[in-house]
Amino acid sequence: MMSSGKSGILFRPVAAMANRTIPLVSTTLSREDILGGWKVRWGAGRNDYSIEPGLYGVGSPTPGSPVLVTANYRLTFDTLRKELAGIDAWILVLDTKGINVWCAAGKGAFGTDELVHRIRKERLSTVVSHRILIVPQLGATGVAAHKVLEGSGFRVVYGPVRARDIGAFLAAGMKADPGMRRVRFDLADRLAVAPVELSHSWPFIAAALVLAALLTAVSAGFSVDAFLRYAFAFVSPILVGALVFPAVLPLLPFRAFALKGAVLGLAWSLAASLVAGFDVPAGVAFALLATSVVSFISMNFTGASTYTNLTGATLEVKVGVPCMLSATVAGLALLIWRFLPSLVAGKLS
Repeated sequence: MMSSGKSGILFRPVAAMANRTIPLVSTTLSREDILGGWKVRWGAGRNDYSIEPGLYGVGSPTPGSPVLVTANYRLTFDTLRKELAGIDAWILVLDTKGINVWCAAGKGAFGTDELVHRIRKERLSTVVSHRILIVPQLGATGVAAHKVLEGSGFRVVYGPVRARDIGAFLAAGMKADPGMRRVRFDLADRLAVAPVELSHSWPFIAAALVLAALLTAVSAGFSVDAFLRYAFAFVSPILVGALVFPAVLPLLPFRAFALKGAVLGLAWSLAASLVAGFDVPAGVAFALLATSVVSFISMNFTGASTYTNLTGATLEVKVGVPCMLSATVAGLALLIWRFLPSLVAGKLS
């Protein structure tokens, strides 16, 4: 009989193998699973969305069934298991600290040492009769196949990029065609990351609205029309960074995301300045602020993309963040210089 564990994953124990009981998980996502996945894509509970590392089964696995290796980020695990309907297999879940395969491989959590450790801890050699592990291609940067073989006796075979191809991969005798090896970052992939970035942007939006209110009070005596124009000007770069940037990413020049974002932020600031009715000093100040905001938000997409690597992303942060902070300080100082006379005049009158 199926039961629901604390994690919300439906499971039942398989027949004891090697003097132990191994949980058998469902390949059908429950309503709780779907809701949890939707929430985490919007940034809710992201840091606590994981499952217990260990060995699981799907279908009716036997000693000859394939072993698929994955991360203990719950969304990754759910994505894999739902693609295994009708397949008898084992799933070896590594302790990646709740991080997905690609990012964990870059940080070392989805790596050789953890894989060898997990094989030994789960006594995998007593559960399966073969010595083959299917590791996702996106985890290849963290796993040295020859060292896994030396440390555990298991041979690593790299599977397809996407979980949806695992059925065809297994049916073809663990052979991947070129399409399964190609890493894509198309429009759907880019926009899938956008909700998280948008959910993390509320502090920026609140600060932008406060700034708009202050400028309205100084320059227009709380005119509703002025406030709306200023609010549009200062909130829109945040939305551009979170929503427009991933959509137009391939069209922007440069490789570094900080520079791509700076180009988009500068272009947007020129158009938004006209809508807000800024004069030249205020427009320059806004351009500095908007460019910094869009550039900063844009850098958050590096970890999900095919455009850069960990070294490049680290360099962007090291060089880009100080530049953004400097531009932000300069923009705020210029705004104060531009509107301070109006504030003083208002107090004197």
